[in-house]
Amino acid sequence: MNLCLVIPCYNEESRLNISEISKHAVSNSDQHLLFVNDGSRDATLEVLKLLASSHENISYFDLGLNSGKAEAVRQGMIFAKSLGEFSHIGYWDADLATPFSELENFKRVMKDEKFEIVMGSRILRLGGHVDRKWYRHLLGRVFATAASMCLSLPVYDTQCGAKFFKTSIVSELFSKKFISYWIFDVELLFRYITGKRTKSINETVYELPLERWEDVAGSKLSPFDFLKAPLELYKIRKKYQGKKWT
Repeated sequence: MNLCLVIPCYNEESRLNISEISKHAVSNSDQHLLFVNDGSRDATLEVLKLLASSHENISYFDLGLNSGKAEAVRQGMIFAKSLGEFSHIGYWDADLATPFSELENFKRVMKDEKFEIVMGSRILRLGGHVDRKWYRHLLGRVFATAASMCLSLPVYDTQCGAKFFKTSIVSELFSKKFISYWIFDVELLFRYITGKRTKSINETVYELPLERWEDVAGSKLSPFDFLKAPLELYKIRKKYQGKKWT
């Protein structure tokens, strides 16, 4: 199973764990790490160039101008297809809030050919170690409930920054720009469920409870961003409701 992880970066110079990234690259030659520099104003690009020059399975894609996470992920996912033959392509947060160790659980699920999308889910549960600030958890639950109602799907966590897709559906989902720069995950699911599916989404999408997730300081999102969510959810639903995505 060959995987490609698209990792969007904006001013991540001080947050990139070079040691952990290098260790993972050396230990997992079957995985390719594609870092997308989203017009960073610090030395992020220089750090990415150093990583790419040190490891054959690390590369970078420079957008030049800041375009937002949604566009960085979108362009990275499309570009990743040109880097090799991957069974799955996914995106992963640069701060490693979801640690690389979770990839083994993703791979276990992705071995089942019926699943086209595997989504990380930050579920607070006994035996798990999800360390999330209380107010982010509260706001996240309110948003997740609204998103679930909007999608008419029992989704627990649409916004976790760890998701994988079968390479065969990447172009369908990522070829066109998204409406929202930060809740594009919801739009992705709308594109998927309004596409030409032959099976129920419950059979092809798997929500994977993460064993570990840590709320890393320095997030680009603020509580005020959640205030924009209702309008953006409305725009997304209006665009896709009753339509087939092609």
